[in-house]
Amino acid sequence: MQSDEVVWQIINHAHCSYKSTSEKDNFCRNEYNVTGLCNRSSCPLANSQYATVLEEDGKMRVNDKLLIFVTLLKGKLYLAMKTAERAHKPASLWERVLLSVDYADALEQITCMLKHWPKFLVHKNKQRLTKLVQYLIRCRRLNKTIRPDIVTMPRRETKREVRKEAKAEKAAKIQTSIEKELLERLSNGTYNSAYKFSSAKYIQELSDHHMVTRTNEVKKKRKVPTRMHRELEFEIEETNTK
Repeated sequence: MQSDEVVWQIINHAHCSYKSTSEKDNFCRNEYNVTGLCNRSSCPLANSQYATVLEEDGKMRVNDKLLIFVTLLKGKLYLAMKTAERAHKPASLWERVLLSVDYADALEQITCMLKHWPKFLVHKNKQRLTKLVQYLIRCRRLNKTIRPDIVTMPRRETKREVRKEAKAEKAAKIQTSIEKELLERLSNGTYNSAYKFSSAKYIQELSDHHMVTRTNEVKKKRKVPTRMHRELEFEIEETNTK
């Protein structure tokens, strides 16, 4: 026969794989723990008579078409009970009883099943049942609302793609090629049937416009005389006048 006090002394003072320590309290990661705290009365390993409420059949799946997380919650709650008579059978150590969907009926089931058990376990199991019922209600409410999946945009990749697009556009020279193609079609008379006016006047204006732009470019390329050159020219003009 196992001694609960010996088991607790080993767990408390030695090593326990379920214990997680913090500055204020010690927590227990065992799924059968009622309160989630690591203490003598809440430890499922150090108590041969123990009971807890478990929630099962809560699974998550992703809908690829809508990119929404959908929760499949059937909301099955079980009352798991452990007694010292089944300690030698680990497979059948925990007896599970399916609780009713109705909250009031589930509370009545807990009071009936744990009639002669310690009041601490009865109270904590009712508290756990209340929290799990509230959790399932919130999950069902959130399941009805459509929540889009938030995806982070990689900053470096977006900048790289923008630079690649700019380089490709510069290499292709799309605007200049389109302009040349349109001018060739206009000069060939492709759009004469599409419009009621002749394109001869517009070709003349385009040629004049090209001439003006060329002259402006030539003027820009000419060197602007500096201040020294202007002073020298002024001195030469003065000497010529004398």
